[in-house]
Amino acid sequence: MPFVTSEDGTRIGYTVVGSGPAIVLVDGALCWRASGPSGPLAEELKDRFTVTTYDRRGRGESGDTKPYAIEREVEDLAAVIDAAGGSAAIYAISSGVGLALAAANALGPQKVTKMVLYEFPILTDSSRKVDPSYARVMDELINSGNNAGAVKHFMKVGVGVPGFAIFMMQLMGVMKKLAPVGPTLAYDTRLVTPYWTYGAPPKAPWSNATMPILDVGGGKSDDWMQNAQVAVSKALSNATHKTLPGQNHMVSPKAIGPMIKDFFSA
Repeated sequence: MPFVTSEDGTRIGYTVVGSGPAIVLVDGALCWRASGPSGPLAEELKDRFTVTTYDRRGRGESGDTKPYAIEREVEDLAAVIDAAGGSAAIYAISSGVGLALAAANALGPQKVTKMVLYEFPILTDSSRKVDPSYARVMDELINSGNNAGAVKHFMKVGVGVPGFAIFMMQLMGVMKKLAPVGPTLAYDTRLVTPYWTYGAPPKAPWSNATMPILDVGGGKSDDWMQNAQVAVSKALSNATHKTLPGQNHMVSPKAIGPMIKDFFSA
């Protein structure tokens, strides 16, 4: 598999399929090329686009140079875009939306030509509350080496998975499988928690993200998630909001694929 080298020397693994205009897919928490939706989605898009998937730092085949900063992940994504030809459209999901927005703001429309963003998990109203100790406990678990505990904390407190489902995930070995990428949950936490304000996100952090953006929420997602996507679209200067019927946060590549194709082809 090919690699690019980020500005701080971190090697980032990536894969390219298809032909046509360039798209880069940005994963959310706990996902990488070999585990998550980006591979199947790339297969859905490759008939019309050159699709690059990559392992965010600390996952899969990518390195993880310390100390972490969101700016380093932006540099990683910039290096991947350069490998894709110097400019690309971006599809991002979940906490990856925070990274995509940070990159779009830093790099501008010359490098990031368009974006489709699916369900940035921020809190913009009081319809869902998260324990304010979430980020602190996450750091404590990771710093103590309890990576499986960090995954469980993310699932239970961050996502809101019921206790019985957590128990079944443990029995099925899900926590153990995901434990190696557990430390990267600290990175996703930094991308989302600044926007857990229970109010509208400010426009300033994304003021340079002036490229056309489609912000999408799932029609079966909880109200707080759907409300957040409306709030995100309002905070962006050139965004359109749409709802994808029948989908929740675990969006089907076959469902989101046609929407991505239509928007990036327009």
